[in-house]
Amino acid sequence: MKKIITFILCSLALLLIWGAWRAHQSGQFKQTKITNVGSTALQPLTEAAIPGFLKNHPQVSLTVQGGGSGTGLSQVQAGAVDLGSSDVFAEQKNGIKANQLKDHIIAVAGIVPIVNPKLPVTDLTANQLQEIFTGKIKNWQVVGGPDQPITVINRAEGSGTRVAFEQVILKGKKAMVTQEQDSNGTVKQIVANTPGAISYVALPYVNKTVKTLKLDGITANAQSITTNQWPLWSYEHMYTKKHANPVAKQFITYMQSPAVQERLVKKAHYVSVHEMKVQRDAKGKVTSIKEAK
Repeated sequence: MKKIITFILCSLALLLIWGAWRAHQSGQFKQTKITNVGSTALQPLTEAAIPGFLKNHPQVSLTVQGGGSGTGLSQVQAGAVDLGSSDVFAEQKNGIKANQLKDHIIAVAGIVPIVNPKLPVTDLTANQLQEIFTGKIKNWQVVGGPDQPITVINRAEGSGTRVAFEQVILKGKKAMVTQEQDSNGTVKQIVANTPGAISYVALPYVNKTVKTLKLDGITANAQSITTNQWPLWSYEHMYTKKHANPVAKQFITYMQSPAVQERLVKKAHYVSVHEMKVQRDAKGKVTSIKEAK
């Protein structure tokens, strides 16, 4: 009887070893590493989507980093990363060969002016916002606020959010020389702790530590963004090489799936591309989606 039990145990052990060897040969135990670098505006949604993706892809290791749209585009073009996130079209960035990359639009993010929460200003016109960021208006008193200097915090040159802001608000005028930051989170923190400060961030980053401003009486929300009544918004792109890593393509497919578009996008304060009633091209031209069809 002992010999029979020993034989059965040995046979089971051999089967387990053989199964493990077969799994290794077939790649089931191989971990695939995917790296996504770029826009901090898209980062919250990407990070929120990772757990759902990994449920069906446990062999994947997915790293998400910021750095700005310029970094994302240049890194994916160089083949240093699998995915490059950007707030702008690749065609809008100098040094980027857009024809070598494939664009995948994931969502739309509103961009909103933010001020220190103690500032008693709630609304600006687009022209006033332009004059603040070009340095023409330097005191809050000019726009109905207190007699207090305006501290402008701009985004860094590599920021796609800055490109979108300048395209819509500055309209070709040069931004004033001032402090610059490349991260939505850092900008929000500085504005929250600096009296009289103003900047702009992606809507998903807004919380009670800062105050958002209306623009020409309009509030930034999903409804006003979808119709372009709130003109400050950008597409959130994920770029890959033309012949992308298959797992990276699977992650993009998941990001564009109903699981993300119908649940996570709204929860994270983005707007689904499927809800947009207008579209914007790389030159900034906005047209009705119905007209385009």
